[in-house]
Amino acid sequence: MDLSIVIPLFNEEESLPELCAWIERVMLANNYVYEIIMIDDGSTDTSWQVIENLRSGNNNIKGIKFQRNYGKSAALNEGFKAAQGDVIITMDADMQDSPDEIPELRKMIIEGGFDIVSGWKKKRYDNTLTKNIPSKLFNAAARRSSGIKLHDFNCGLKAYKKKVVKSIEVYGEMHRYIPVLAKWAGFKKIGEKVVEHRARKYGVTKFGWERFVNGFLDLFSITFVGKFGKRPMHFFGLWGTICFFIGVCFSAYLIICKLINFDFTITNRPIFYIALAVMIIGSQLFLAGFIGELIARNSTERNSYLIEDKKGLQ
Repeated sequence: MDLSIVIPLFNEEESLPELCAWIERVMLANNYVYEIIMIDDGSTDTSWQVIENLRSGNNNIKGIKFQRNYGKSAALNEGFKAAQGDVIITMDADMQDSPDEIPELRKMIIEGGFDIVSGWKKKRYDNTLTKNIPSKLFNAAARRSSGIKLHDFNCGLKAYKKKVVKSIEVYGEMHRYIPVLAKWAGFKKIGEKVVEHRARKYGVTKFGWERFVNGFLDLFSITFVGKFGKRPMHFFGLWGTICFFIGVCFSAYLIICKLINFDFTITNRPIFYIALAVMIIGSQLFLAGFIGELIARNSTERNSYLIEDKKGLQ
């Protein structure tokens, strides 16, 4: 199969027929063997009924319906599991991504040898104050911390080799950092393509200010997990040992002072409480690293979601 188009959605009943018709035109024009996998993330409108109706006219359309809303990362993770195409394209369902970009994105994967190609919405039609400026700050921080030179980490329009999506796990709110997850998995040829950003035609945005706060928190999380997820003791153990050593040094200083001068009081000095505090903190950090090692070696499945229905998928 040439292509899998993975589309997470939440309350997008109005845009789905037009989006699927547009994708179908592009697929037929290029003679692609394809599938469209739509993941209904617990929509409260008639999105699932629309997907069922669309499938009745096109067997290439497949669907997954979550029993409740889990978020975009969960939807992408399930879509990646189900995808069978040699190249996987992700795009949003709100018609702000253009299906006409798909052939060039696929070409960059197949002929250009990229593992991932991320869209860059260089010209945006979003509100400058509430979206564009925060997005620029977020992307700058993500570039600096990850070392990946992308202008738009959060663009939903991306292309992947099949091996990439089968090698990573997307959970929580980590869909913003799929290129980072892929890099840590060993896929380092990550490219970028300027893509069209279209004004929203139907509905309203499903994301508010909180996504930028969550984005920065997730950035810290993915950076830590990428470096120390398999060896938490290297982080917690190091700082725990340093703190404990500082406490031991302070304690040794107090003991030596007491041995030199028996009139020297230990417990009424600030350094005594500092020594006590850093030794306790050091011990706790060391134990946190030890527990982290146990969890890392015995972790169960992280992604488990209640799926109410499937269409066209086993």
